Amino acid sequence: MALYKSYPKKGTTCKVTFELPLEATVGVKKIALVGDFNNWNTTTTQLKKNKEGLFAVTVVLEQGKEYQFRYLMDESRWENDWAADKYLPSSFGNADNSVVIV
Repeated sequence: MALYKSYPKKGTTCKVTFELPLEATVGVKKIALVGDFNNWNTTTTQLKKNKEGLFAVTVVLEQGKEYQFRYLMDESRWENDWAADKYLPSSFGNADNSVVIV
């Protein structure tokens, strides 16, 4: 899993690309990026499979903030990002959320 951050020379946003490696998505058909930035909506931010077969999506986030997130695979399995900047306990259940800092 990887997080790629692209900061513009001017401005207050950052483009963050969330990408999952092939070994993390074997047999997976659908992946949603779910987090603070989309009010934990499981349908609004879907990852797409690129020409290399990797699932990825780019989101524009406001700089100077931390955002909690997780991946929802095939609408049934929650996963964290191995490349997250840090992890925080989730307020739901006995799990951690991934965090990206921009």
